[in-house]
Amino acid sequence: MKKALIQIHLAVLLWGFTGVLGRAILLDAPVLVWYRMLLTAVFMAVILFYRKQWVRIAPRDMVQLALVGCLMGLHWVAFYGSIKYANASIALVCLSTASVFTSLLDPLVNKSRHDKIEILLGLLALSGVYFIYQFQQFYGLGIVFGVIAAILSSVFTVLNKRIASKYPARTMVFYEMGTGWILITLLMPLYMNYKPEAALIPAGWDWILLVILSLCCTVWAQSLALNALKHISSFTATLSVNLEPVYGILLAFLLFQENKELHGGFFLGMGLILLSVILQMIRLLKPGLTATGFVKEKSGID
Repeated sequence: MKKALIQIHLAVLLWGFTGVLGRAILLDAPVLVWYRMLLTAVFMAVILFYRKQWVRIAPRDMVQLALVGCLMGLHWVAFYGSIKYANASIALVCLSTASVFTSLLDPLVNKSRHDKIEILLGLLALSGVYFIYQFQQFYGLGIVFGVIAAILSSVFTVLNKRIASKYPARTMVFYEMGTGWILITLLMPLYMNYKPEAALIPAGWDWILLVILSLCCTVWAQSLALNALKHISSFTATLSVNLEPVYGILLAFLLFQENKELHGGFFLGMGLILLSVILQMIRLLKPGLTATGFVKEKSGID
């Protein structure tokens, strides 16, 4: 149990590093995502080939995996765009509203009734975003991108939920990364037409940081999480994963002193968002839920 707790928190810490790495890497968001998805797909392919874990995907499910992969690619572009136009702290706080959006979206997809308390929690989270925007308006575009990233994250989480139990997580991640990479590749000419001066080749430390982002913060973190989930409860898993923005913000404060860039409205808004996430987490945790499914629905990455 102790080893499993260390593994899950190390995985969440690695996911938290994605924000500070996104700020440290000098590439623009679409180019950064292009490299991250490509490297992650390659690393996953090597692991699946070496361990002989290839699994055949039904054509109908492949279409859904491709859709999730495309949404994930757009989600990452929005997330790293939020970091570039604001900072890692604001991007991570906005992203933490994803669980609330998921609770609002899931009844629509599964044709069930909305819960009035969930709607109130959603309004609480959005009020937190409002306070952040009001007091940090010079980061307005970054906040908008952060909310878009959260909405896209909630959409692909709900879609992944339908097939999460059918296939191994690594297989799903490989196909999602591959299809997401194809979409970003197809959209890249539009981006280059909009910003022809953008750098396409990583320089200096960017190569190393991209490998760390893909290999450590995606592939290794997911392996740690999946191993830990065999030994811990769904409550422990969900609580740990919801600490991701907290770890990420603390790392941003430590490495980039982002706390000096932020004002009181940010901390008020962050408090409201985290309160909504915690209350929603407590409501959703029910006896009998499996921890494994929770991370598979997210593809185990962020």
